[in-house]
Amino acid sequence: MTPPPAGRRPNPLATTAASATVLLWASAFISIRSAGEAYSPGALALGRLLAGALVLGAICLVRREGLPARAAWPGIVVSGLLWFGLYMVVLNWGEQKVDAGTAALVVNIGPLIMALLAGWLLKEGLPSRLLAGMAVSFVGAAVVGLSMSGEGSASVLGVLLCLLAAVAYAGGVVAQKPALRHGSALQVTTYGCVIGAVACLPFAGQLASDARDAPLSATLNMLYLGVFPTALAFTTWAFALARTTAGRMGATTYAVPALVVLMSWVVLDEVPGWITLVGGLVCLAGVAVSRSGPRPGVAATTAPVTEAPAPAVAAAPEPQSDKDRRGAGPPSP
Repeated sequence: MTPPPAGRRPNPLATTAASATVLLWASAFISIRSAGEAYSPGALALGRLLAGALVLGAICLVRREGLPARAAWPGIVVSGLLWFGLYMVVLNWGEQKVDAGTAALVVNIGPLIMALLAGWLLKEGLPSRLLAGMAVSFVGAAVVGLSMSGEGSASVLGVLLCLLAAVAYAGGVVAQKPALRHGSALQVTTYGCVIGAVACLPFAGQLASDARDAPLSATLNMLYLGVFPTALAFTTWAFALARTTAGRMGATTYAVPALVVLMSWVVLDEVPGWITLVGGLVCLAGVAVSRSGPRPGVAATTAPVTEAPAPAVAAAPEPQSDKDRRGAGPPSP
């Protein structure tokens, strides 16, 4: 990987925040799987978002955070609808059809989709590595889908839902990145969570009905999802994204599926089949190809994005160059 220019060295706080995000999001795949036995996908998403919004709102009041700048709102709204809203509903639905490890493997192609969206929407181009990575990941996704076909149509639907979740998550991150230039990580996360909760309000009746019948363990899992993988992890993610390159954030991606498979084996006693694991590894290989750095001497236009300086937590990040606008990161459950 091309070393960052002088004065743009990796930020230790951003690295710590990204690591916390990875661990919490990996644990969320397990909690979603557990809570999904008692809560419908939309109800679980709404309960999680309401819990997260309450915690984030309280933190905003304590810190006396005001409203983000007007320029931040388009990105907040889009990321709220796609990442906090659509993503959580379809991922919850997908995890009712496939195991947690398979879901994490499929959703992990999100960084590749982010790079594709950045090339299209932000006019960053479509380098050959990205196109090659897309082809490899497509083969991996096809292998995962075929491996699940023997489990019935419901499992294939689960894989497709996880693919849709990856698209929604990628779109949300690409929209969130510019918003972080005009608002703090806490502001962008809080109002994105609120918008996602509002979008999921049609599931309020299901949430009330499911909560009456759900065992305490499922409800506790839902609250855990709201407080830790949502309120805390989305804030640490936004904090890191505002201060770190997309390439460096993307490097954390590869730990998530392994952690999920290990946790699901220990906690849920479920592990994807060997063919599914092979397909998932091929998906990861495609992401690695798409994000691989240029060889020494290659023009800087294809180099990984440079890091932004690290402002104070409550301050809006400094403006970044066009190359800093690429979004990527670990699959967020």
